[in-house]
Amino acid sequence: MATEDMQPYQRIVQDVKDQVRLGRLKGNDRLRSTRELAEHYGVAAGTVQRALTELRTDGVIYSHQGRGSFIRESAAEAVADPTALAIKRLEEKVAELTERLERLEASAGNS
Repeated sequence: MATEDMQPYQRIVQDVKDQVRLGRLKGNDRLRSTRELAEHYGVAAGTVQRALTELRTDGVIYSHQGRGSFIRESAAEAVADPTALAIKRLEEKVAELTERLERLEASAGNS
């Protein structure tokens, strides 16, 4: 979906996720206030609230009443490309299997 086709709250959600993906926002970073975000994006406070609700639902942020909204430690995983995550899991499994094979070969060589 092209950015122009997105609702304003979706653009905010996408922007925050992109910032997490790029490492500009990290776990426990505090987001700007609703008012500041509304000014930054040129939208109403209700639009920002809708975006924050979606980001909470997606596991990207958590909020504390009176303190603000913060990036979750696990946010990078929540916004990661599913294909990239699958590749990472496969790489970890291959490394684990390689290590097991090397241990087996070493023990067979000692026999």
